[in-house]
Amino acid sequence: MLTPKLIGDAVARALAEDTPWGDATVAASIPASMPFRAQLVAREPGVFAGGAVLVETFRQVDAEIMVTDLLDDGTSFTTGTVLASVAGPAAGILTAERVALNFTQRLSGIATLTSLFVNEVATVAAQARIADTRKTTPGLRALEKHAVVAGGGVNHRFSLSDAIMLKDNHLAALGATHGEGLTAAICTVKASVGHTTPIIVEVDELAQIQPVLAAGVTGILLDNFSLDDLRAGVEHIAGRCIVEASGGVNLDTVAAIAKTGVDIISVGALTHGATALDLGLDAV
Repeated sequence: MLTPKLIGDAVARALAEDTPWGDATVAASIPASMPFRAQLVAREPGVFAGGAVLVETFRQVDAEIMVTDLLDDGTSFTTGTVLASVAGPAAGILTAERVALNFTQRLSGIATLTSLFVNEVATVAAQARIADTRKTTPGLRALEKHAVVAGGGVNHRFSLSDAIMLKDNHLAALGATHGEGLTAAICTVKASVGHTTPIIVEVDELAQIQPVLAAGVTGILLDNFSLDDLRAGVEHIAGRCIVEASGGVNLDTVAAIAKTGVDIISVGALTHGATALDLGLDAV
């Protein structure tokens, strides 16, 4: 998913946004030959993500800039940890600094938040995996989903092209929300695609589960179910497909949701609600 071209394109867009006509401050104050050394330092604990984007940002600004001692993505760190060392022409380092920090702070924030959810599930020894959603920053989805994996989570579908996911509005548009009509609508969808295409159906009440199961699906998403209904849904499905829970998931509720026996807990907040981690580039 996270290819060199994708990383390069994301960095190029960010640099074009930040330096449309160059860096006026650096051009007026920093001699081209001036050397500089700095370290990426953690101001708070967390989980690192975005190393490849950091390297590419400095490379695009000036290929002579060297990034060394780079922490691996997915590595936990404490306050004061040196995450990377940077050396080379001062002009390039100072020009690239903000974009490089924007990427690593954002991605490390996502990885860190994801790790907190994963750890909460681990405390109850549940099988549930923490997954992201498509609630990502436009243009940065691959980077943000990479950060989720760095934090110990798993990726949901990457795009609308990856799987069929019939949500409440799809079913409402088809006029097929319950009973035999719901089963028939899903069967019609299945007949129109190849046998390898995953089909997931979102339900918002227990009564919809049996008609969905009757059609034969890859997974059922139990949306905004109470804990009691989640347990009942898992028992009813009985391993016949993947069971996913979503809605109302936060760090206070995720462990209890995991204990109901669901396979996947999808959390939109991993990407749309993560706070950028406090990282700094300090001269040495």
